[in-house]
Amino acid sequence: MKNLTSSPLNIDQYIALYPDNVQKILQKIRMVISETAPEAQETISYQIPTFKLNGNLVHFAAFKNHIGFYPGSGAIEVFRDQLSAYPVSKGTVRFPVSDELPYDLIREITSFRANENLSKVKGKKK
Repeated sequence: MKNLTSSPLNIDQYIALYPDNVQKILQKIRMVISETAPEAQETISYQIPTFKLNGNLVHFAAFKNHIGFYPGSGAIEVFRDQLSAYPVSKGTVRFPVSDELPYDLIREITSFRANENLSKVKGKKK
């Protein structure tokens, strides 16, 4: 990872900090999330790439040996069986950088989270 004196201001700056192979992974995750939830807004939150749709949708981040994907604890619980091959904690999944990431699963989880966030807003309007 390249060193910056300040935090990245956007996802492009964040991705540019990493080697080419990691940049490709991060760009593909970004594309999957954008295609799945096109109305979501990109931002940096907690110094990592974040998508917001009526609140936080998902976050992701690169580390030395894995990509962290942060859909929240509810999504981790719902997709527990599909995530069984990966280290998980309350709201985090760690995908090894050395393996092909499960982009279809990331798409499913993002769709679940988008529906979850949108249904919360609809419930408040009643």
